[in-house]
Amino acid sequence: MTLHIYNTLQGNKEVFEPIDPERVTLYVCGPTVYNLAHIGNARPVVVFDTLFRLLQTLYDEVIYARNITDIDDKIIAASKESGLPIDAVTNEFTGKYREDMAALNALAPTLEPHATENIGPMIALTETLIAKGHAYESEGHVLFAVESMADYGRLSNRNLDDMLAGARVEVADYKRHPGDFVLWKPAQPADPGWDSPWGRGRPGWHLECSAMIREHLGPTIDIHGGGRDLIFPHHENEIAQSRCAHGDDFVHYWMHNAYLDMDGEKMSKSLGNVRTVRELLGRYRGEVLRFALLSAHYRSPLNFSGELLDQAESTLGSLYSTLREVEDIPVDMEVVLDEESFYAALCDDLNTPVAIAELHALARELNKAADGEKPAIKGRMLAAGNLLGILGQEPSQWLQGSVDEDGISAATIEALIEERAQAKRDKNFSRADEIREELSSQGVVLEDSREGTKWRRG
Repeated sequence: MTLHIYNTLQGNKEVFEPIDPERVTLYVCGPTVYNLAHIGNARPVVVFDTLFRLLQTLYDEVIYARNITDIDDKIIAASKESGLPIDAVTNEFTGKYREDMAALNALAPTLEPHATENIGPMIALTETLIAKGHAYESEGHVLFAVESMADYGRLSNRNLDDMLAGARVEVADYKRHPGDFVLWKPAQPADPGWDSPWGRGRPGWHLECSAMIREHLGPTIDIHGGGRDLIFPHHENEIAQSRCAHGDDFVHYWMHNAYLDMDGEKMSKSLGNVRTVRELLGRYRGEVLRFALLSAHYRSPLNFSGELLDQAESTLGSLYSTLREVEDIPVDMEVVLDEESFYAALCDDLNTPVAIAELHALARELNKAADGEKPAIKGRMLAAGNLLGILGQEPSQWLQGSVDEDGISAATIEALIEERAQAKRDKNFSRADEIREELSSQGVVLEDSREGTKWRRG
């Protein structure tokens, strides 16, 4: 099946044609590790993890790189505020970031280059830009001269003056043009720094990704992803650095996910509505967060709310309930993906809402199927779940699990169910009804059948 993706650079949906079908390359901007990741940071992780899963069904080798920015003004500030060494701060939050993203069922990337481990390629890239007249040294800084690139601003489809009018740019005496951006900056004596031809200093943020892409993936890559907030200035500046230094295409397809709002408002520290992934994982399982993030198309804004999360949990409960009914039936995983509607939806620019709708259709089909048909339909349903990064747990475990440590325990639930069964045998139906209501008040749903009573957390 043919994969179509929306290319921000061209402004339309295109057929994906890799540079080398034997080795597909994907790079996604990763975290700056000075604090816990918030749920907005998780959206590109989940989106491009889904793309990574999809690409692996289409190509034999997919190299997925997601960087770690472990040197930055915010990291230095966090170090000074906490009194901890820089590496203690970056190691702590790198580890917590990996844990949080794993809890969202995100696969580990193939490569995870760290900025501090790639200073040499960054210095080399800066030297090349100076030699070609696209950068200059001024007061210990090295800056990219934006006016030296004829089509600077093509990705964001705006001219330089328009971009500067709406962007936060540092106006400094050492710049020739207000839009010139830092490639290398001097380091304060007490701050981290590396020796360079321009003195002891450290790289600018934009420089890092350009250098690491070329160092680890090659001169030109297939797909570069990230949130749309990175289009300008970060990705625009990556293009400028890489193309002006080496004259290659750099990236063939640019993909950007839309913003995430919290309860109808843009997330911001000033509004106090920033929610970390770790905080949310204390109330919801990671699969619930992932499902909620996939419920809207990645290029559409997503309003993240308690209502959305509760709906996601309920929907997953319904899907797992369907699978629990066939838990003892062997699964047929001989799925021909090219024939599946959910696969066609994902190949159409990662249309996850349609893929989820097709997953529901499979669940309905499984509920109505004859016994002989169920292994194949179960296999198709699990294959769809695997591509979306969901439905990987044992159904009974999911339905009876909870992240709420203060809630009623599974052992207590089982004891009450047995007491209810005995009450019904004794024809004490009022007590049986009381137990159902008691469990319901604590979010436990009972499902009676001829085989007995099953339960799940609603």
